[in-house]
Amino acid sequence: MRAEIRRVAVIGAGTIGASWTAWFLSRGLTVVASDPSPDAPALIRRMVENAWPGLAQLGAVAGADPGAWSFEPDPARAVEDADFVQESAPERLAIKQPLLAAIDAVLPPDVVIASSTSGLLASELSAGCAHPERVVIGHPFNPPHLIPLVEVVGGAKASPEAVAAAMAFYRAIGKHPIALAKEVPGHLANRLQAALWREAVHLVAEGVASVADVDAAISEGPGLRWALMGPHLTFHLAGGEGGMQHFLDHLLPAMRGWWADLGRPDVDAALGATLVAGVADEAGGRDVRAMATARDAALLRILAARGEGGG
Repeated sequence: MRAEIRRVAVIGAGTIGASWTAWFLSRGLTVVASDPSPDAPALIRRMVENAWPGLAQLGAVAGADPGAWSFEPDPARAVEDADFVQESAPERLAIKQPLLAAIDAVLPPDVVIASSTSGLLASELSAGCAHPERVVIGHPFNPPHLIPLVEVVGGAKASPEAVAAAMAFYRAIGKHPIALAKEVPGHLANRLQAALWREAVHLVAEGVASVADVDAAISEGPGLRWALMGPHLTFHLAGGEGGMQHFLDHLLPAMRGWWADLGRPDVDAALGATLVAGVADEAGGRDVRAMATARDAALLRILAARGEGGG
């Protein structure tokens, strides 16, 4: 697989693709973006412009050019001369499968194609490809230009070389890639999110707490610790001097009882309306775009506190 990567093709330039574009540019790479929407170039331009001050805080490569991108509506032409492809088309197999097959057909076999899919399987995405061994999952977390995590999954068809090349590329540009040993729907982080949200919805449905208080139970509590370490290491510290073994010996029995009582809510129209109204109350009239801007600014402060910058 291609080791030196200087030119990246971003196929699918919606919110995720535009955010990827900003990050790639900040790492000193050249980007060719492609999308069927005529509004895509304006979205990319706006995303890069808005993100650039924060990317500079994260240690953008000296001399990185926020204008080092071009736009090509035809994805097959956009990948010409690309050293790496980041596909971020809509999350539908019927769209991604033929798109990846078309890209695969014109690319040299040593170029990795990574899909930003949040839950589809690599082996299904590459079903129509002549070289399925180079198709991997490269799933970022939103927004990709700020969140370090990238989940890399090869699945049943991708080669170990393609997985290793994707891991090396993401690591080289300052991301924190993790490799999943097998493919599962939703990958890893989204399954963890889904498990937590399922119980959050259940607690609202059972009248245990309001939507706002359920959210506060995370943001004002364990969420602060999770910005520093994951659940296993968190519980290792909860075990005190005895670490994880002490936690298992003394606290696992109680947690097993909680596991048995966790809910499986049915989000019908009434519960959905409760969630929508609860979120509206919690948002307090704040505009979604303004809230996202405030979130991104806070993420920059968290990353700075953790001492993280670009690769």
